Amino acid sequence: MTDNHSPSGQVRTGRLPPLHFGLIAALLCLTPLAGILYRGGPLGQYMEFPPTTRYVVHAPFSWPVFLLLIGFVAGVCFPFLRRFLTCDGEAGQAGARGGPFPWWGWLGAGMVGLFWVLAWNRFVFFEPLQRYTFFPLWLGCILVLNGLSRRRKGTCLLCSRPRFFLALFPASAVFWWYFEYLNRFVQNWYYLAGGNISAVEYVVHASACFSTVLPAVVSAEEFLGTFPRLTEPFRHWRPVPLPQGKCTGLLLLGVAVFSLALLAVLPDVLFPLVWIAPLLILVGFQLVTGRPTVLDGVRKGNWRRVVLPALAALLCGFLWEMWNWKSLAQWQYSIPYVQRFQIFAMPLPGYAGYLPFGLECAAAASLIKEYISGNGQ
Repeated sequence: MTDNHSPSGQVRTGRLPPLHFGLIAALLCLTPLAGILYRGGPLGQYMEFPPTTRYVVHAPFSWPVFLLLIGFVAGVCFPFLRRFLTCDGEAGQAGARGGPFPWWGWLGAGMVGLFWVLAWNRFVFFEPLQRYTFFPLWLGCILVLNGLSRRRKGTCLLCSRPRFFLALFPASAVFWWYFEYLNRFVQNWYYLAGGNISAVEYVVHASACFSTVLPAVVSAEEFLGTFPRLTEPFRHWRPVPLPQGKCTGLLLLGVAVFSLALLAVLPDVLFPLVWIAPLLILVGFQLVTGRPTVLDGVRKGNWRRVVLPALAALLCGFLWEMWNWKSLAQWQYSIPYVQRFQIFAMPLPGYAGYLPFGLECAAAASLIKEYISGNGQ
């Protein structure tokens, strides 16, 4: 990765100060509570920990809203699909050298097969551990994704950046706990835990499961990046002169803060902001501090840093929903206006949320990488 410059030409290097992380956390966490205060609602149920999920009834299915949302998502995705179908990728990838599939990749494949079977069946001998299949299943999947990357290009995240790879796990737990917090305000998903568990067990088990989110998406992004047919159409495409600099960053932060506050006021209408507002805060913060963002390449027509994370999250999202489908401990959805036409448990329009979520994962991973390396590389 090359050095990145602020609009003034100053190179931003050095470890990200903890104060900056505190500022991001405050913006992300406090603004929805401000919306609750404005609405005059009680704060207690939104601040409890662990946040026991409650099932609620939302607005009923609406054909106009469903079709409008599907049309919007199709309109956004169509240019990318058209570009992919009409532009030939280069036949090879310069400098890429494959290798044998590593032994730990085979171990991961065995873990996926074993715990997939255990998750979808109700074996009597496994009953005490039935609810604990998520973490080993996804740990196996992460190993497989890294093994496939190494098989295709000779290296992978696990081998080339082990500190960064390991740091993604604890950071991921914090990262997804935030989305669990946002879900307190919209109640779009809820959990069937497969029995009563204590608060401590809930926190430990959930944190272990949440720790696999960022490693899975970042590893999937790296794997998808080994396919020139997928990446080359977006290497040189339409440049978009996106505004940058502190003013733009402050504007994005203002819009995101206002959006998160409104989310708590109108959850049935603004629930998609769960997947959009955090991205605006992350990108806005990076612009204000002169750091690189996931959108920087777009100004020169390089859309790979947009397309690959989005597709990686969509790939992982499909696997999340599929493996969740028949597991004992699982989640279900209650999404206003569009709760119909499920693929596994997720309503069809819900998969669109994985696209911006992938960019959020990439933005979060960029901050983690900068913090770990201490030099922004």
